[in-house]
Formats: sequence, C-alpha cells, structure tokens
Amino acid sequence: MDAFSLATQITILLVLLLISGFFTMAETAMMASNRHRLRHLAHEGHRGARLATQLLTKVDRLISLILLANTLINAAAAMLTAHIILTFFGEQKWGLEAGTLFITFCLLVFSEITPKVIGSTYPDWLTLRIAYLLTPLQRIATPVVWFMNLFVTALLKLIYTEEKSGHETSRVSPEDLRAIVLETGHFIPTQHQNMLLNLFDLESISVEDIMTPRGEIEGIDLQSPLEEIHQQLATSFHTRLLVHDGSSENIVGILHQRRLLSAALANELDIQTLRDQTLEPYFIPAGTTIYTQLQFFQNNRQRIGLVVDEYGEIMGLLTLEDIIEEIIGKFTTSVPEGGTLHWERTNDGMESTLVDGTRTLRELNRVLGLSFTLDGPKTLNGLILEHLQDIPESGLSVKIGETPMEIVQAQDRKIRIVRIFKPRA
Repeated sequence: MDAFSLATQITILLVLLLISGFFTMAETAMMASNRHRLRHLAHEGHRGARLATQLLTKVDRLISLILLANTLINAAAAMLTAHIILTFFGEQKWGLEAGTLFITFCLLVFSEITPKVIGSTYPDWLTLRIAYLLTPLQRIATPVVWFMNLFVTALLKLIYTEEKSGHETSRVSPEDLRAIVLETGHFIPTQHQNMLLNLFDLESISVEDIMTPRGEIEGIDLQSPLEEIHQQLATSFHTRLLVHDGSSENIVGILHQRRLLSAALANELDIQTLRDQTLEPYFIPAGTTIYTQLQFFQNNRQRIGLVVDEYGEIMGLLTLEDIIEEIIGKFTTSVPEGGTLHWERTNDGMESTLVDGTRTLRELNRVLGLSFTLDGPKTLNGLILEHLQDIPESGLSVKIGETPMEIVQAQDRKIRIVRIFKPRA
C-alpha cells in the first residue's frame, strides 16, 4: 500500500467523521430550536424557517433520516479504520484493539460531543440554515425512511405507545408560558414581566380578593341634612359614591359626581337631584373571577359594581380600576394610600414595617415576600381577628405562621395599624 492511498483513506475517514458530526449537530439544533420563533419567522416569509417548520412537523421522518445517515457513515468509518489498521500494521494482535479505541475516540470527539455542544449552543441560527440541506436529503431518502418507519410504527403499536405529531408536542401550557416569562428576565423589564405574570392569575383570583371591603366604602345617606351631603361631596376623594336611603342596606345606587356639576353650578343641588342622577347598582357575585368580571364590565359597559354574597348581602365594592391595578400594579390617584411598603431596620437590628390593617394579604405577600395563607380572610385585620378569635388591644404581639407582628393601634372593633417584623430566614 503506497503513501498516497493511505493518505486518501485517512482523508476519507476524516470526511466521514465530519459528515457524521454534521448530522449529529443538525439533530441537536433542530430538536433544541425555538419552534414558536420558527413559526413566527415562517409567517413573515423566511424560507429557512418555513423549511425547518415543515421538517419538524414530521419529527419521525427527520430522526429516521439523521439516524440512517449517521449509522451508515459510522459503520463505514469503522470498516475503513479496520482496513487501514490491517493494511498498515498487518495482523498484529493489538492492531484491531488499537483501531477500535482510535475510532471510538474520533467518533466521540468529532461526531458526537463537539457537534452536540455546537448544536445546543446555536440552535436557532443553525436550524435556519441546516433546513436547506436536510429538506432535499429527506426527499431523496423518502422511500428508505418510509420502509424503516413501517417497522417503527409496528413496534410502537406493539408496546402500546401512541405516536404524536410535532405540532401536538409543541403545544404550550399555561405553566410553560409562565416558565417562559420567568426565564426572560434579562430581556423583558421587571415591570412588564410582573404584568404578564399577573395576567396568568386572573383566572384564579376572585373579585372578593381585590374589592374594597364594605366597611371602607364611602357613601351618601339621603336622609342626612343637605348641608352635610354638600360638605361630603366637596371633600370626597372618589368620583363615584354609593348612595343609600337611611339604612346602609337600602342601596339606591351609584352616584357619579360629574353628573352633579351643572346642578351644583346653578345652585340647584337638592335631594331630588341626587336621586335623579343616581344610577342603578350593578351587583357582582362574590365568587366571580377577575377575568370573567372584566369581560362582564366590558359587555355591560360598567365600571363599578357591588360585590354580594350568596344571601345578597353587600360585601364590598369593585371598580374597573381595581382590576387594572391588579394587572399593572398600583398607580397614582387622588385617593390617599397607606404608603409604600418596605422593610426598615430598627435599633435592635430587626427589620419591620408599619402596615394598615386593611391591606390585603395578597399585596403583603407580593410586596414584602411573606407567605400568609389566602384561603381564609383577605385582609391583615381579618387574619389577626380569626387567629386570635377576639378583638385585641394595642400593644399585643402575635406570631402567625413564621411572621411575628405587633398591634400598634386597634379602634372601633378593628385593627388599624400593625407592625410586621420580617421573618428570619
């Protein structure tokens, strides 16, 4: 055997290893590519994305093609290595063993590990270009692949395994979408990420979780003196007020202050005008989800409603702004809030914060990183009252779960202000 033929065989062997590596890289890149991005690019007219999408819709044929090519090439490489060893070293006992180790090493480095690392590192970029080569190869190998898949299909049926199409396997569940949003923190601003995550919770949060409790609803009593009503309208922070006649249970409706502007300017604002400008109340069942209620508001052209329980008793007030704030977060309004929640370090080294008793547990969990249960009471005041089963006095300390707290002010059968201490890690 001359040097030229030996060099030729070694060159052919290297080419076979590289071709095998190409198919391995192609399989890794195609399987690791972002199929949703490929479909988006295909809709925009990208030919490589369209070809890749067509290949991935029939994953069985794609895998069969790649495995067929790799198996043939690897077998040819092993046979060529044995031929080179026997020709070069003769029938030495250690020749075939050395050849086996050599081809194994080459296959691992050039045909397996390196191509798979490259394919998994640049899957989208490679897929758009590899598709141009795999598409004609798949058409050429169609008869052989079809014949092989006959046995594969029979074997799958034999072991009771149902074959799924690429489209079905690429469907994304809500949990997958949430994971995708969480993993895109480096590409999406935190505020936008939080908004997207809040959208996923709309189906699991009810109107009872975000409503204004009944005890905090500002209303007008038509039985009150007219001067007192005028003063209340002038100092109210709300544009829409609940109107009742005598008893708080006798709800007349909702009053929009803007409807009173002309009467107020003409100095004709009286009780009858208030009744005429009051709109009929819109009632919302307590168990309604936020997503459903948002649709109801849109279909019924409403912006505000009264939340009622199964007995028809009023539990609270819900506005369209409450739902919007649940999605995008709190925004500045003319209504005085309880202040921004944040931990402050005390002299003894502990971290604490003063919290209004009307704050919702969902907000405390989200902003302060606490873990209050949401199955029972919705506010901090309700949680403490349920835990103690009594109305506490100021200065009482209590620990609920892992969170210690101190009641700073309790008044009118309610807990007004609570100091919450940050749980120890």
